[in-house]
Amino acid sequence: MPEPRTDDRPKRSPFKVSVSQLVVAALIGGLAFAITVQVRDDDTDDYSGVRGDDLVELLKSLDSANERLNGQIDDLTDTRNGLLSSTQRSQKAQKQAKQRAEQLAILAGSVGASGPGIEVVVQDPNQQIDAAAILDAVEELRDAGAEVIAINGVARVVAQTYFLDDADQIRVGGREIKRPYRIEVIGDASGLAEAVRFPGGLVDSLENRGASVIVTKKDKITITALADVKSPEYARPTS
Repeated sequence: MPEPRTDDRPKRSPFKVSVSQLVVAALIGGLAFAITVQVRDDDTDDYSGVRGDDLVELLKSLDSANERLNGQIDDLTDTRNGLLSSTQRSQKAQKQAKQRAEQLAILAGSVGASGPGIEVVVQDPNQQIDAAAILDAVEELRDAGAEVIAINGVARVVAQTYFLDDADQIRVGGREIKRPYRIEVIGDASGLAEAVRFPGGLVDSLENRGASVIVTKKDKITITALADVKSPEYARPTS
């Protein structure tokens, strides 16, 4: 009977495999530890060697510096806002002053003007309309809301304008006007037209003196005639 054969090849030890695995694991662990230490070293700031008390004082100093900077920022912000507000007030004041100057220039007759209004043409075939009649017409127009008045395109009527009979003609503020008389008026066209046609008003008054009157409402009237402005001889602005 043949003897059983045995396997004479040396068997691999399980213990040796485990040791190899442990060595590999140890190497990996060491590498990971080295990386961790390196990262921590890289993240460490320059104050790692500073004492705790010194760090406290340093933080207090930084807080004080931040407070000063915040205060300076607030001051600069207030200054900027103040300048913006002052500039806006100045611009508003300049705009109002400009508007007021323009209004005064129109009233003084030193600049031209345009706007809605009426045109009153007075035919005077019998030469019965004198300076007093034209002045009365102007006063009625002013009472009706006229803002700008010019006669025959050459005579601008303002507060200082005078009316004078000169032979068979009329002088308005030193300008000679001839028949027919064309009075241009800037203002509320409907209100002016109604006022001059009112019974006993401007139209009736002139027609009662033999004149014929035509009143036309216009969307836009442009007056370029300027008043003859005289410098005051005695009056001076108050201080």
